[in-house]
Amino acid sequence: MQKVYEFLKKCGTYYLATADGDQPRVRPFGTIDLFEGKLYIQTGKAKSVSKQLHSNPKAEICAFDGEKWLRVSAELVADERIEPKEHMLDAYPSLKQMYSASDDNTEVFYLKNAVAVFASFTAAPETITF
Repeated sequence: MQKVYEFLKKCGTYYLATADGDQPRVRPFGTIDLFEGKLYIQTGKAKSVSKQLHSNPKAEICAFDGEKWLRVSAELVADERIEPKEHMLDAYPSLKQMYSASDDNTEVFYLKNAVAVFASFTAAPETITF
């Protein structure tokens, strides 16, 4: 999991795919955090991505660093506790202009049953589960 976290931090931007009924939806994301041994992302409850994840928690993350790419399949589980929200916002202080750990909009999800695959054109794929 640490390797996945470090790769996503290095990339800065990754892409999160969700399902909106039978329509796939992909959008750029930039928040990734390790908290209590789990990998978390952050969004706002008012956003479509939140509604999609609550309707169908299966999602994929994809990132590319110019040489290798990473694809992570997982279930995203909402964590309503204030502590992971605070931890995320402390890791991304610029978000504090839009979000607060105690507002009714900030939402964090952790990855459950995750399968991460690192791949490139020059090396065999590496799979990590967490």
